[in-house]
Amino acid sequence: MEYLELKAIINPLEVGRDILVAELSEVGFESFVETEDGLEAYIQKAMYAEELVKDLDLFQNINFKIDYTTKTIADQNWNAEWEKNFELINVENECVIRAPFHDKLDIVEFDIIIDPKMSFGTGHHETTYLMIKRLLSLNLAGKNVMDMGCGTGVLAILAQMKKAHYVEAIDIDEWAYNNTLENVRNNNCNEIIVEMGGIEKISNTMFDVFIANINRNILLNDMSKYVDVLKSNGSLLLSGFFSSDKEMLLDAATKLNMELNYSESKNDWTMLHLIKK
Repeated sequence: MEYLELKAIINPLEVGRDILVAELSEVGFESFVETEDGLEAYIQKAMYAEELVKDLDLFQNINFKIDYTTKTIADQNWNAEWEKNFELINVENECVIRAPFHDKLDIVEFDIIIDPKMSFGTGHHETTYLMIKRLLSLNLAGKNVMDMGCGTGVLAILAQMKKAHYVEAIDIDEWAYNNTLENVRNNNCNEIIVEMGGIEKISNTMFDVFIANINRNILLNDMSKYVDVLKSNGSLLLSGFFSSDKEMLLDAATKLNMELNYSESKNDWTMLHLIKK
């Protein structure tokens, strides 16, 4: 499978980079690497639509100047880039996400090995970090947990490590599916059920905790299905969206009889923890 790399130089950088990640996510880009002066973003070449990128709101905003180039990138070059840039992540001194070539730290309870390959979800991005932090605060022992849009499978793996009774992980991307299977094996979490596809792959199981770290449009489109398979008083954890979209998602959740339990933001990205009434 060929991927396309979009390399952008952004000015002003900090806010512009976050907005660009959010908008590129909505047109199919899956993975992002921050650079000194901008961003590298990756999408399956077959899914790339130049006209959608040119029409992004940020490119029409006179307050930002963005120059970008695109090129096809070989799979092996991607993996080498990940290994070069992948730094160990420590979340609240409770959970470490590291690559196989990092030394193990004994100071934390949860040690997760992630070989990210082409997938999104290493803990480096704010949304994954926020999700991990929230999962660390929850009692998952004996619970049924769904990780929708699992990326590397890191959230499903953490749920299993926290003694969840049953865990499903689903992603529509073939690379993410295969990478999750690999990471599940590497962390001895072989009881996790991994499926490739979308919401149609959700089993008949009712879940205590439903995790969806995707993007705003998919969350809005599929939220009713998430709620349908959530037990009464169950938790719905949503992230993958820009903070400016928080009220839109809260409004959609309220209409589905969901109630806000907790919210946290990091660098203009937000995570919502909702409870089914």
